Amino acid sequence: MNGAASRLRERIAELRFDLGELSGSLGDLGTFIPLAASLIVVCGLDAGTVLVFAGLFNILTGLLFNQPIPVQPMKAVAAVAIAERLIPAEIAAAGFTAGAAIFVFGVTGLVGWAERVIPRPVVRGIQLGVGLKLASKGAAMIMGLRWSGLDGRLCALAAAALVLVTGRWKRFPSALLLFVAGVGVLIAGHSDLLASLPLGWEGPSLMLPDWAAWKSGFVKAGLPQIPLTLLNSVIAVCALSGDLFEGRGIGTRSMSLSVGLMNIGGCLFGAMPSCHGSGGLAGQYRFGARTGGSVVALGAAKIALGISFGTAGVSLMALYPVAVLGVLLVFAGLELSLPARDCASREAFMVAAATAAGILAVNTWVGFLLGWVAAVFLLRDAESRPAQ
Repeated sequence: MNGAASRLRERIAELRFDLGELSGSLGDLGTFIPLAASLIVVCGLDAGTVLVFAGLFNILTGLLFNQPIPVQPMKAVAAVAIAERLIPAEIAAAGFTAGAAIFVFGVTGLVGWAERVIPRPVVRGIQLGVGLKLASKGAAMIMGLRWSGLDGRLCALAAAALVLVTGRWKRFPSALLLFVAGVGVLIAGHSDLLASLPLGWEGPSLMLPDWAAWKSGFVKAGLPQIPLTLLNSVIAVCALSGDLFEGRGIGTRSMSLSVGLMNIGGCLFGAMPSCHGSGGLAGQYRFGARTGGSVVALGAAKIALGISFGTAGVSLMALYPVAVLGVLLVFAGLELSLPARDCASREAFMVAAATAAGILAVNTWVGFLLGWVAAVFLLRDAESRPAQ
């Protein structure tokens, strides 16, 4: 017990909470806020529970890994739930079953086998495809705005210019400045509504889905989430961790256990199905995060917001300026796509491109299959070809 406490104190001492960390902690909000707000508004998840559990997972992740590993909504679960208006019990079943499957991959060591057999260009293609998809989503959010106004395209262009101009200074807190500016826009445009927001939170409640909810949630949302989580939230994020933090890359087994335990421990209490995404890590690193202090600080803010405002939290998220969120999402996506540049050979690049094309056209699972088929033929041919 004393040894564990000593290691925890050492880990806490390694965390940093400077401006760079605080700025980087906001680099993933372009993904978190739109999906979380939609799950709350459309599907009926409790805002306080979503924020408090997400914040708790942020803090535990920061202490465990001491890297800016994000806590994101499970994208396949969120997309299906929002499109088909799944009820909270079905969402809980989807997140729990997907998390349990990833946990089994970690406990049994199957995730290590998957990491060995999946060609690296396919992983790079996943990063490229998901990155471009995130960037295009951010661009679409911006293009849906009017040109004028405090939350318009011109403001988005100014925000993008700020990121580009300050990009040469890696520790400049551009995301923090953008976030504060967004809060100012929110207050200026909705001061009357903010004054009437209720305070407090009723707390989580245990949710036990019936058989129909288990079946519907798993088949509709949990099953398609498993390959996406395994590829992007375990294998790809570990590959990116090794790229960004040389010599300190996180192992796939630890990452899969973390994803599994988050959902096994939280979904039946109303938590949002969550994972660790490579896009979020890229975005947080891009805006200055270098230690787990970034996500610890973000987690504390989420918990404070959830406890203070509870269900009013959805109003705050839904009203936040799209211009700022869109810019954050664009740059997070572009940062995620950068590791694909190490596919220097023609064959490796074509495998990565085929993977990314499938992701952009359909989804991650289709992109993975296309990339693997391309790798079987192209990489095998490249290895068997005599040296020139």
